[in-house]
Amino acid sequence: MLIIPAIDIKDGKCVRLRQGRADEVSVYGDDPVATAQYWEQEGASYLHVVDLDGAFQGRPVHAELIGKIIKAVKIPVEAGGG
Repeated sequence: MLIIPAIDIKDGKCVRLRQGRADEVSVYGDDPVATAQYWEQEGASYLHVVDLDGAFQGRPVHAELIGKIIKAVKIPVEAGGG
């Protein structure tokens, strides 16, 4: 089985939405780059990153931050949202 950790980004933070609602957010971390590095150190083979602000606005919002994540890890990063 392949488990791919996901980092959902909203307002520059790592979050989870309750039932996909943008107004019901739980923040799990302030540094998505550090979170990506954590998952890589834990043995993740891949990483999935979602630009939630981009998904809700219909255009990429956190492209620069996602670029920093890609540069900070050696594993493949899949991105979505926006």
